[in-house]
Amino acid sequence: MIELNGRPLPTCPGCTLSKILAEFDPPGDGRGIAVAVDGEVIPWSEWTHFVVQDGARLELVRAVQGG
Repeated sequence: MIELNGRPLPTCPGCTLSKILAEFDPPGDGRGIAVAVDGEVIPWSEWTHFVVQDGARLELVRAVQGG
């Protein structure tokens, strides 16, 4: 089990950050999205091989334009 933006979320052992975030339909190049795992921002270039450990706390933030 992990925590995503304060909500519990089941996950699989060995899941990568990309796999977990796929259900949130992030853009292919990661633009406009920042992800922190246990308080550390993970660069988009590492999402495909960053394995999320059980008990991790993730924060997903989307940039929004407006005025």
